Amino acid sequence: MRLPRRHFLGLAAAIAGGQIPIPLAWGQSYPERPVRMVVPYAPGGPTDVITRLVAQRLSEHLGRQFFVENVGGGGGNIGMGRAAKSAPDGYTLLVVNPSYVINPTLYDKVPYEFERDLDPVTLMVATTLVLTVHPSVPARTVGELVALIKANPGRYSYASPGTGTPGHLVGEQFRLSLGLDLVHVPFNSAGLAVGASVAGHTPLCFASPSPAAQQVVEGRLRGLAVTSKSRSQALPDVPTMAEAGYPEIAGDNWQGVVVPTATPADIVAFLHREIVKIIALADVKERLAVLGFEPVAGTPAEFAQRARAEFATWARVIRDSNIKAQ
Repeated sequence: MRLPRRHFLGLAAAIAGGQIPIPLAWGQSYPERPVRMVVPYAPGGPTDVITRLVAQRLSEHLGRQFFVENVGGGGGNIGMGRAAKSAPDGYTLLVVNPSYVINPTLYDKVPYEFERDLDPVTLMVATTLVLTVHPSVPARTVGELVALIKANPGRYSYASPGTGTPGHLVGEQFRLSLGLDLVHVPFNSAGLAVGASVAGHTPLCFASPSPAAQQVVEGRLRGLAVTSKSRSQALPDVPTMAEAGYPEIAGDNWQGVVVPTATPADIVAFLHREIVKIIALADVKERLAVLGFEPVAGTPAEFAQRARAEFATWARVIRDSNIKAQ
């Protein structure tokens, strides 16, 4: 029996709209069972929140459950190591942040080998870091701050969300590249680091906009520069480090998806395509903006290139600063 042409047109539209899963190259339809998304940190942090947002949408769009499994400990190493050893069948995804490229140098030993054990799917989102100072600090530009620190060696300190975090490493990049006598004070979260700066205990702070932006808007902190290539939507009046005259000070925080090496290329391409569509949704963008993140959703190759570059950059900073995991 020959089906009418309208049947095929309807079927094509359903496939294009994601209502019918496209069979993969070897004749299977993916996913056929629940998919685990490993978050190598405790619940409640940015990685966890963003992963749950994406997992919910993947479940809705694909008709299969994508569930979050939190495997905290070891600065993310335990969860990353466990995911790296999982079967490369597309049913274990790992959501990583810059610790993925930082930890292999920061720790004497990690349970995964960078670029060998995990393959990139997509860099989902990113957020800048902002250099803030307490209003009592008599500096309104980065240049004035650098001159002030040089004129008062050992007097100033900066807060970060913890040893080995992007805020710490960008702070060390700032200190090393400009030859500053600046003391690092680590905290257990960005919120605590920003709070210490608001209280005046640590006059400088490098942290994400999510805890810092409102403090800048309300005048409890002064934002001098963001460390991304472009200005932050949360702080549009704060210049970039490059605009401030210090292009060598650069870094941000991000969240990306990787899978165990040897996961079939068809599945990697499928996951990339579906996650990119989710990140592009208007309501998802709105939710990300509230969290202080901006959409990226690049290709696997772009993610790999960025991860490789940051691995080299932060390894150099860690070695030059003699930073050790605590």
